[in-house]
Amino acid sequence: MAHEAAAAPLLLPSAPATPPDAPRRNRFAFVCATLASMTTILMGYNLALMSGAQLFIREDLGLSDVQVEVLTGSMNLFMLVSILGAGWAADLLGRRGTLLLANAFLMAGALAMSLGGSYAALMAARFVTSVGVGFSRVVAPVYNAEISPPSTRGVLSSLLDMFVNVGILLSYVSNYALAGLPVHVGWRVMFAIGALPPAFLAAGVLAMPESLRWLVMRGRHGEARSVLVRTSDTPTEADLRLEEIKHAVEASTGSSGAWKEMLVRATKSVRRILTCVLGLQFFQQATGIDAIVLYSPLVFKKAGMSSNTAILGATVAVGVVKTCFILVATLFSDLVGRRPLLLASAAGTAVALASLALTLLCARAATATSAPLTTAAVLAFVAAFSVGFGPLAPAYSSEIMPLRLRAQGTGLGTAVNRVTCGLVTMTFISLADWITMPGCFLLYAGVAVAACAFVYALLPETSGRSLEDMDVLFAK
Repeated sequence: MAHEAAAAPLLLPSAPATPPDAPRRNRFAFVCATLASMTTILMGYNLALMSGAQLFIREDLGLSDVQVEVLTGSMNLFMLVSILGAGWAADLLGRRGTLLLANAFLMAGALAMSLGGSYAALMAARFVTSVGVGFSRVVAPVYNAEISPPSTRGVLSSLLDMFVNVGILLSYVSNYALAGLPVHVGWRVMFAIGALPPAFLAAGVLAMPESLRWLVMRGRHGEARSVLVRTSDTPTEADLRLEEIKHAVEASTGSSGAWKEMLVRATKSVRRILTCVLGLQFFQQATGIDAIVLYSPLVFKKAGMSSNTAILGATVAVGVVKTCFILVATLFSDLVGRRPLLLASAAGTAVALASLALTLLCARAATATSAPLTTAAVLAFVAAFSVGFGPLAPAYSSEIMPLRLRAQGTGLGTAVNRVTCGLVTMTFISLADWITMPGCFLLYAGVAVAACAFVYALLPETSGRSLEDMDVLFAK
């Protein structure tokens, strides 16, 4: 139609002339998924920045251990508001519009944190930031799952966690680089830096095509097919994907219908899918990854490091290793499969956490090897986590949700993930005082063993399957 052609983004010229069904390397889908995933850089930056900034905020504002604990972990609970509303926003504004809104909240939150002069002001700023983080955490994986062809969906979906970890690494570098500034200035500059990237990321989001599902919901089938031709391996596949989306939209009864289908009138396949999604999202955080991401300075202090510079340098090493090992999942999730990587990741984290607990017990003897051994155990843990559970939990959860339930189902899974993360991060210091820090990591190791059993017993392989096959796969 004429109005559809006029409204089509400039980024979408007519598809290149290729043989009708010749598979091709899909660069356009990669670009779209990358732009959507880059929004989560600010999520990683804002969440992990507290790991080093808390050392200076505590001294500058005189915060207690409990206040630091709550300030550090509260964002995960604040996120519930935007996480549970993200599906509604994504259907109303489109995936692209919601990601733009997320960047606006991320910029406002970063500025508010940098200007905060009291505990209450910092808590309010964390809430503003959490709205942006929640939107990006739900909508980016949904967008990636919808834009990606089956042949590369694992790679493109795992980009999300890679960029989250790029943000975490940048926060660690910021902690280290600005540690020498006056106490009352350094942590404010750390947060102020986070207000700059959202403007550039918003420009990138504007260059993306709009959500396929949203275009079909608005009756803009011509635009949707133009995007699908560019993001599918063959024209035939594009037509099949368009028909799938049309049928899903026709069957959809809106957000309230989606919630009712998931929670009240769930079929056998939907119940199993929800069990897999919620269980995977729970175990990802219950293994204690954010206790390391946010409290690694305290862990390194416990191991005998006394210099803030050495401690923050060790956290940079954690960020580098975590980011590098995500590439393993990115490169091999489609070749090896999701299930083998998730099993290896769960088993590896269990061994690494038990080793970390043992090294911290030995650190009480204050030997010269305590700090290096503890650092090695922490690095082994984040490496094992990053080859599977880190990037594949959100990717797997998004791809197995039926299209008609994907926005709300992904939001529900993310809510479980963030509540679990909030409980871990808001109790770590208190739990370490109660059962000791080695006891904490032994507890997390036990959870990792349970996660391994969960993956082995319940999660089927999804690599290479089209999204419309998921209901059949999970009905078995």
